[in-house]
Amino acid sequence: MILFASGRTDIPSFYMKWFMNRLIEGYVDVRNPFFETYVSRIYFEDVDLIVFCTKNPTKLLDYINKINKKVMVHVTITPYKEDIEPNVINKSEVIKATLKLSEILGSELVLVRYDPILINDKYTISYHLMAFDRLCILLKGKIKHFVISFIDLYKNVLNHLDDLKLHKISKDDIDIICTKFSKIASKYDMDIRSCGEDLDYSKYNFVNKGCVDRDFISSIVNKKLPKQNIRKGLSCNCVKMADIGVYNSCPHRCKYCYANFNEEKILENLKFHDDNSSLLIGKLKEGDIIKVRKE
Repeated sequence: MILFASGRTDIPSFYMKWFMNRLIEGYVDVRNPFFETYVSRIYFEDVDLIVFCTKNPTKLLDYINKINKKVMVHVTITPYKEDIEPNVINKSEVIKATLKLSEILGSELVLVRYDPILINDKYTISYHLMAFDRLCILLKGKIKHFVISFIDLYKNVLNHLDDLKLHKISKDDIDIICTKFSKIASKYDMDIRSCGEDLDYSKYNFVNKGCVDRDFISSIVNKKLPKQNIRKGLSCNCVKMADIGVYNSCPHRCKYCYANFNEEKILENLKFHDDNSSLLIGKLKEGDIIKVRKE
């Protein structure tokens, strides 16, 4: 099993003490986000690899050598400021920590996500091209793979349209960005893969292996793993993962996030977090149906 920590919230940034407690206890419980009485129990003995996804890898560094499982890390590094990402730390600190993680884990196991790409009067195409080139210079030799995507109109995005002031991204815009990004990455001996997009990016020489490459993960855990079958994008060849996060629980509050869509719920959920609970948010209740998950 591949454990995802997490697409629903940033566990490394805000919940690492809880995660390490679960690792020590040997299992973690995950409440079904659509059927709350159903709880999946995952034993770490069944976990082949943990994929961390974060905007702040500095805290992960404090624990990385204590995690007795194989680890992959996706670090999101965008060029946005507080107007888009209100509570993300300074990007220079993110980059330093990312470089350190690459030294520890190796460049194949630390990927950088430059996503989502949005365009407005401030964050123009030219802005993105300069920012991406600068990022490649800073990460050269330590990072090999980038993941990109373009903004989708999730509920949270629609809630923040007045702040985001988005420009519609045309096919010409996508063509310019992808063509230029591909050339920039190639210049620094890096590659780009798209994430869950409905367009075919092969003409830009993007790597069509998904952001969590099933074949690569299978090779490092010495086990043939199933494909994630819930993504419709042509570029998605990701391995199947078990997400242990909870929606509406990330204090970063990025205005493009799909996993946060209720500001009041975020505050409520944070009140119910307990580092000693088997669940990320709340505790087990009478009537919960617990089923062990193996994959």
